Amino acid sequence: MGIFSKKAEGKKLGLVFDIGSSSVGGAVFEINKNKTPKIIFSIRESITFENKMDSDRFLLLTLKALDIIAKKISLSSVGNPTKIFCVLSSPWYVSETRIIKLEKNIPFIFTSKLADGLIQKEISLFEKEHLAEFKDTPNKIRMIEFKNIKTMLNGYVTKEPFNKKCQKLEMNIFVSMSGEKVLKKIEESIFKHFHPRDIRFSSFTIASFTIVRDMFMSQEDFLLMDICGEMTDISIIKKEALISSVSFPLGRNFMIRKTATKLNCSLDEAKTYISIYMDGHASDAIFKKIGPVMDKLKTEWLDLFQKSLVDISKNTSIPSTIFITVDQDFADFFGDIINREQFNQYISTISKFKIIFLNNQILHGNVDFKSVRLDYSDKENIDRDPFLIIESVYINRFIC
Repeated sequence: MGIFSKKAEGKKLGLVFDIGSSSVGGAVFEINKNKTPKIIFSIRESITFENKMDSDRFLLLTLKALDIIAKKISLSSVGNPTKIFCVLSSPWYVSETRIIKLEKNIPFIFTSKLADGLIQKEISLFEKEHLAEFKDTPNKIRMIEFKNIKTMLNGYVTKEPFNKKCQKLEMNIFVSMSGEKVLKKIEESIFKHFHPRDIRFSSFTIASFTIVRDMFMSQEDFLLMDICGEMTDISIIKKEALISSVSFPLGRNFMIRKTATKLNCSLDEAKTYISIYMDGHASDAIFKKIGPVMDKLKTEWLDLFQKSLVDISKNTSIPSTIFITVDQDFADFFGDIINREQFNQYISTISKFKIIFLNNQILHGNVDFKSVRLDYSDKENIDRDPFLIIESVYINRFIC
């Protein structure tokens, strides 16, 4: 039998790689345009976690995890994907929501040519502003994504704006870019196991925003959070438009590293201490040891969270609903931090926060699972991974 079997013959398959800061995931799914996609194989590999963050070493370890995932998928015999996608999380890309405005004294026709000109000008400005962030590439960046979130003519949202007359135009666009060096190394790692014509890149921010917006259509205003291994990303959505995003370099790995430093123990021991603490199973002696450490770390994370919300809100109220993606074992931990009383005292919110974790229970029904038994194993080969579910649905609906 060759690398690919005929089990999924007749079905077009997509393959998505989820590249984060603590792990790399991969999922093969049957493409069903305008219908529910079917995930037939998924897998995830942790990125080796080290005491110190070094950018070159971190990239190397991430590529190693990606290579493992790509190899396992290529040998899985579930079928030959015709389209391959990579969804990046922080810190592998930079993004920004930009507002394009044009107003004239006399009416004008809004054409695709006019839109292209305005957008290209905005993208050029974005590139120049973020060039310094990719100084090690050297100075080479690639736009991976452009989305027109919302277009307004004369103050009204218009889904089909072209060739219409107006005097006032406003476009809400989302742009993301990444370093050419990083993207090429990701492509080389995948090309060792697959041979697509190209690989489409996207950001987890736009994928999760789009899915949440469509799932909760009555929720016009909300916060979107992704608490990764190394970063925390926050986006604010107002009137169904992604207004602004911000990141700060504290995630779950920050908690583990700082605990290891404070307690003078290994990373594995720190993970164990944190797990026992979060489960509420710590003895009095252990709780006395780790309790003060965790309180300090919570405060440190919370302080940056508060400052980020002040920056992102731009003097407007913060939506009270928060949709969060985070590893399940840290969900309650970060949820409790956000709901701490002192947090609500410093931030202007409409009401008390309502936290919704984008887990398997919430995402149920958005994707089907079609398990294919592997030739070398009797185990089911599908991990119901919320990140891969969000990405598969987004790609199937809006990119394929």
